[in-house]
Amino acid sequence: MDALRAIAGSAPVAALAAAFAERGHEFALVGGPVRDALLGRPVTDLDFTTSAHPDETRAVLDAVSTNVWDVGRDFGTIAANVLGETVEITTYRAETYRDDSRKPEVRFGKTIEGDLVRRDFTINALALMLPELRLVDVSGGLEDLLAERIRTPGAPEESFTDDPLRMLRAARFSAQLGFEVDAATRTSMAELAERLDIISAERIRDEFVKLLSARDPLPGIRLLVETGLAERFLPELTALIATQDDHGRHKDVYEHSLTVLRQAIELELARRGGEGGDGDGEGVRVASPDVVLRIAALLHDIGKPATRRFERGGVTFHHHDVVGAKLAKKRLRELRFDNDTVKRVARLIELHLRFFGYSDQPWTDSAVRRYVRDAGEELERLHILTRADVTTRNRRKAERLDHAYDDIERRIAELAEAEELAAVRPELDGERIMAILGIGPGPAVGRAYRHLLEVRLDEGPIGSEAAEARLRAWYAEHGGE
Repeated sequence: MDALRAIAGSAPVAALAAAFAERGHEFALVGGPVRDALLGRPVTDLDFTTSAHPDETRAVLDAVSTNVWDVGRDFGTIAANVLGETVEITTYRAETYRDDSRKPEVRFGKTIEGDLVRRDFTINALALMLPELRLVDVSGGLEDLLAERIRTPGAPEESFTDDPLRMLRAARFSAQLGFEVDAATRTSMAELAERLDIISAERIRDEFVKLLSARDPLPGIRLLVETGLAERFLPELTALIATQDDHGRHKDVYEHSLTVLRQAIELELARRGGEGGDGDGEGVRVASPDVVLRIAALLHDIGKPATRRFERGGVTFHHHDVVGAKLAKKRLRELRFDNDTVKRVARLIELHLRFFGYSDQPWTDSAVRRYVRDAGEELERLHILTRADVTTRNRRKAERLDHAYDDIERRIAELAEAEELAAVRPELDGERIMAILGIGPGPAVGRAYRHLLEVRLDEGPIGSEAAEARLRAWYAEHGGE
């Protein structure tokens, strides 16, 4: 309780508690902050609930703050900055979904006990009443914290019917906290998986991102797949289970993909000095997880089921990189990811096989330049994804690939230092091309520019005079095409 006492004793919280008590309203710290304080996890976001209705809450906040705003008045939430602390206060509420609705129906409640019993899980159905410092636990949340168990306050089928998104939250909390989902809750997740279909793509996307942002998202992902929830919004992932790798031996593509995700996260954290965390938006604020990298790692092989062929006694997945990039684009767009994320993930999936084979025949400088050019801003992520994609149990092969990638990174660094590789472009820009050839804007300028870029990639810097000579020679032969 020491952490909770410290929060309650802070100047902003004490001022709020006194202001609500003075006007006869109940006031409590609730949910994630209480849970995390009891677990000894960092707490930075404070969530409060009150018996006051929104207009009454606004009146109280206006008395202690000059910066008050509506976050969601219809949902009973008002925010303010109090003595430098941003806080959100929500009226006791009870919300449910109609069978055919994507949005909850909000009704304000009358008691803290009624508010808590409607919350998602017992470990989040905890409140510290202020200013009296009374802990309210209506459903055994403290016991479940000690047992490291995720369980709904009431019957799980009722909880998940009220808000199907809670099934995804169960998987997320399992990953973030390292807790087990109890058997009855897990069974209901499987039985009610189809009900997830009434939830908007945006809300599913946000919960999926929070899960992927956990330090170890694998337990949550496994739970989604095993209960059939992943099939509702990411069927390409579950399709990997029956797809053997190209050796048909020790692991299926699903297990390989989870291993790649785990290894990518380890490399991601190592490259930024070991910082990492949940990024759950409910307490822990650390260096932001690289969600683009993590999505690409999880989905990098989703093109394999569609490209699997049995040839000469073996299994092949020709062009699964290109097919996978297209599938990822389609799925991420359906989940309403922003265009930049969609583009970056698809590019990484499309390029993830490019490196393999380098260890057998090192690339020319030209090939290295093209690798950097094609990766563009995703080069660092591609380094991580490619290294993470090595999951072979053959130690000699793994070491050979690791040394090969060390070598290509070294060569990229050397070429970058010598040639400004990150900004590789021809010596002549479009305006110079038009001036030299005496032509105006049009397709010929683009073709000339691409020709000079190929020369630059093949040969490195050749200087403006040589580039002009090569341009004139090319135009004399191809300009009219």
